[in-house]
Amino acid sequence: MVLVCAGIVMCLASGAPMKALDAFAKGMGSGMISSACSSMGFALAMRFTGCDKHLINALAKLLLKVNWLLIPGVIFGTYAVNVALPSAAGTAAAAGAIFIPILMGAGVHPAMAAAAVKCGTYGSMLNPGLAHNPFVAKIAGVNVMDVIAFHYKANIASLIVGAVVLTAIAYFLKENKGHVVEGLELDTEFKVNPLYALMPVVPIAILILGATKMVPMFKMGVAQAMVIGAILTCIVTRTNPAALTKSFFDGMGKAYGDIIGIILAAGVFVAGMNAMGLVKAFIAAMTNNPSIVKICASVGPFLLGLITGSGDAATFAFNEAVTPHAADFGMSIVQMGSMATLGGTLGRTMSPIAGATIIVAGIAGISPMEVTRRNAIPMVFAMIIGMMFLAF
Repeated sequence: MVLVCAGIVMCLASGAPMKALDAFAKGMGSGMISSACSSMGFALAMRFTGCDKHLINALAKLLLKVNWLLIPGVIFGTYAVNVALPSAAGTAAAAGAIFIPILMGAGVHPAMAAAAVKCGTYGSMLNPGLAHNPFVAKIAGVNVMDVIAFHYKANIASLIVGAVVLTAIAYFLKENKGHVVEGLELDTEFKVNPLYALMPVVPIAILILGATKMVPMFKMGVAQAMVIGAILTCIVTRTNPAALTKSFFDGMGKAYGDIIGIILAAGVFVAGMNAMGLVKAFIAAMTNNPSIVKICASVGPFLLGLITGSGDAATFAFNEAVTPHAADFGMSIVQMGSMATLGGTLGRTMSPIAGATIIVAGIAGISPMEVTRRNAIPMVFAMIIGMMFLAF
């Protein structure tokens, strides 16, 4: 709402009101729609069949065997789930419902348990269906897997640093054990079906094998891989095909409302900035001070993600307005786009008003600010390390 209104106001102020509406209409035909919508459709299909629960419980059973690895293990486990199911809020709900009770049952402080799950909710950056990846790929004129190949090391490095720092904080605050929650019961009887647990990662495996040319016949688009994954899931789980199909399309509609809507709004906002000449002024300022470009590309989206609770709005606005001009600053489009995406994602992961934060806080029965208090330092360190990998 803020992006759309601000864009329209700026266009009205510049005497070109139709530019805002034209940008909105243009965005509705964006090429990234198939990736984002099909990925969300697949995610809802996984939830409908219960395959996401099998994946999460499979990871949980492994974690309980090594108690001292509980906190970092949950972070990595949540991250893995988020790679397969690219929705921070969806992952927080699905993984949090299993991992948070496990941590609390093991004596971990409720706020630390929630923070551990929240810390892992940016694995979606490694999913080709995350809207930012095809968005940057489209601007750069490359394949979406090329974008992921560029930033995956930075992403994983930031995750490791975040996990280590959060675990250290847990030990320092003595929140890693000894906190008993009365009446907490864990479902230790859940029987994991290995085939069901594998289904959420099928599309990712297909896309990776195809992109690396290990299996040439698997080289295909994101939407095709998601449909194949859904079909295989239907066969393996023996789910009613009509019900699964409906769930898949429900997910596609949700993606258009939750993800594409933000992209459209960001386009309107950028149109307003262009109409007023703000983008040109910003680019001119960055051109005259090239030393601050790398800082702007990361810190800007990070702060906006923290303030707004959404890494998407800030990142899309930056990538649409500034990233196409990356060459003017001695950077590649993929490099600048990846920095903005990682910055916005980490800012959102730290935000107390992000949907995923509110979800994990609710599961743990604590305030969202308690989650942010514990995730703040880990996310700042994660951003610094991640940007060092991307900048040099």
